[in-house]
Amino acid sequence: MTDTVEATRPSATVTGPYQVEAGRAHPLGAEPDAEGVNFSVYTEGATAVTLLVFAEHDSPQPVQVVELDPNANRSFHFWHVYLRGLRPGAHYAYRVAGPHDPHDNGYRFDPDKVLIDPYARGVTKALWDRGAACVPGDNLATSMRATVIDVDDYDWEGDRPLNRPMHETVIYEMHVGGFTRSPSSGVYNPGTYRGVVEKIPYLKSLGVTAVELLPVFMFDEREGDRILPEGTTLTNYWGYSPLALFAPHDGYCVSATEGTHVREFRDMVKALHAAGIEVILDVVFNHTGEGNHLGPAVSFKGMANPVYYHLSPSDGQYYMDYSGCGNTFNCNHPIVEKLIVECLEYWVREMHVDGFRFDEGSILSRAPDGAPMAYPPVPWHIELTEELADTKIISEPWDAAGLYEVGYAPGYRWAQWNDRFRDDVRRFVRGDRGLAGVLASRLAGSSDIYQAGGRLPINSINFVTAHDGFTLNDLVSYNGKHNEANGEGNRDGNDNNLSWNCGAEGPTADAAVEQLRERQIRNFATILMLSQGVPMIVAGDEVRRTQQGNNNAYCHDSELNWFDWRLVGANAGLLRFFSRLIGNRRRHAELHRARFFTGEVNERGLADISWHGCNLHEPGFDDPTTGVLAFTLGGADEGTDLHAMLNMEDTALDFELPSIEGRRWYRSVDTALEAPDDITDPGAEVPVEGATYRVDAHSVVVLFSRTT
Repeated sequence: MTDTVEATRPSATVTGPYQVEAGRAHPLGAEPDAEGVNFSVYTEGATAVTLLVFAEHDSPQPVQVVELDPNANRSFHFWHVYLRGLRPGAHYAYRVAGPHDPHDNGYRFDPDKVLIDPYARGVTKALWDRGAACVPGDNLATSMRATVIDVDDYDWEGDRPLNRPMHETVIYEMHVGGFTRSPSSGVYNPGTYRGVVEKIPYLKSLGVTAVELLPVFMFDEREGDRILPEGTTLTNYWGYSPLALFAPHDGYCVSATEGTHVREFRDMVKALHAAGIEVILDVVFNHTGEGNHLGPAVSFKGMANPVYYHLSPSDGQYYMDYSGCGNTFNCNHPIVEKLIVECLEYWVREMHVDGFRFDEGSILSRAPDGAPMAYPPVPWHIELTEELADTKIISEPWDAAGLYEVGYAPGYRWAQWNDRFRDDVRRFVRGDRGLAGVLASRLAGSSDIYQAGGRLPINSINFVTAHDGFTLNDLVSYNGKHNEANGEGNRDGNDNNLSWNCGAEGPTADAAVEQLRERQIRNFATILMLSQGVPMIVAGDEVRRTQQGNNNAYCHDSELNWFDWRLVGANAGLLRFFSRLIGNRRRHAELHRARFFTGEVNERGLADISWHGCNLHEPGFDDPTTGVLAFTLGGADEGTDLHAMLNMEDTALDFELPSIEGRRWYRSVDTALEAPDDITDPGAEVPVEGATYRVDAHSVVVLFSRTT
């Protein structure tokens, strides 16, 4: 039996200063104009909706309570009201009453709970108590508040998304807070959007073209808080549990309580654009921070629970957990599809964001019953809507329930995190044999994965490391994970890291081991920048940032995760190496082709790509014992031919060099050499003598041709 739950608190109507009018159903959210603010919220099945208006973000009581009239303030499932005289900067929330029978129909209406608007553009949490939102009872004194924000009140000074071609992109994945939170950063506003602005000169000197920001949608840092026996506090550091999809995270603001969320985020975007750097957001639409049936009612649960979430078909009180995070967003329900697309369009139109990376993006392909769809509406809508036509869209093409879409995701414009690139390159560089053919495919843009389906090299996001997993330093310093600091007995995190510690586990004083580790880092970076597709590096990898072997550091808002800016000086040679590599890729078009190789021969007799081993034209693709590969790129223009030799065996080997009439080879990169000889400055490449080049063990050499 379904019951309508009545409030257990005394009902009251507060006479407020603002004139109440019917309002309009669209747009959703709080929309200010010159005379007041229109409020609209979708809540299917509700019998009563109350709008609460607060003078300040931490006001214990509202200055006005508006009980919406279902006859005057409701259009189908949209409840709306206009408050004349209300201005931006005001704070608001809702109470929603209706049936409560999660077992039968999934409804979880609770008129005692104070909820935030799903379309809120700013949210503050000064009073927030997660525990109070998880249990029945009035939580007015401990609830979140949404903020009325006028998005038109900003001077963009002519800024707009940069629309850099995808094949020219080099992505730098970073955490907004962790990038500058360390005292070593020396910034005036550590851990904030403004802190990122202060470090733009560093990003520009490195040469990356885009920053990919870990989640900046408002989330609850205190979700899953734990204090370990030794006193360490664990928290939600990464932010993969959004609660307000239109609101920049308040924890990265300097003055969030003043409603500056949008302004501070925009200031960062505008400054990055002025430096030629795009902004890509890591977005989470696969689940929310409301968790499972024991989690808090913050917004979606209390508005339209069976609409927004996949519920168990046998008992609607439980959530289907395809995300591995307690619940799964019902992305292909029409209302949720509308929310997702309008959210993305908002971040592009109003915040000038250049792209999105979709966490566990395969969930966007699941039907309301959870099954994968042949033509899922959401990803196709995102691909085809004109407002996002120039926006970069990137998917993490798998989810926690086993749906894996690398190479065949819905749509054609979608780029994908290519985990096969990650794994194959890791195996090759650590010394696994018989991978010449597989590695050739990865270097050539993973044509074996993408080409047959009509896709391009730009569909492959190439990466060796990401936020989840080892840092690049730890990949060459640990054979196994060391996640004891997470308080889970080292049971969490991936056990299959395809890493090699180079002879010692963790920090060591052995100079030979350290020398090999740095060489391996250079090898990974070089292969990444030589590969067709779109390269992504993780913040700090260029200066050997370490997480002490922790490959699942989601819960540490501490030095374990923060960028240690002392490493910039300590590892200046490696930083220079990364910067020069990125510069080489930018200057040489053959390293970032928009389309796959065709075998076309240039006027100097070189094919656009040809494969070799130690001997020319003998790549050993079927040789299970080989740990080498070489290739030549015949550039379309004069002076752009490139020859690369990769030796991951334990001994130095002589590689034959292609002969080009009237030209000779010049060394640009040799990862076996110490800085600054490991990579030359542009124009200072070193001439190569003879018909062969000796490539040291575990090293990569890159040559460019010039006229003699």
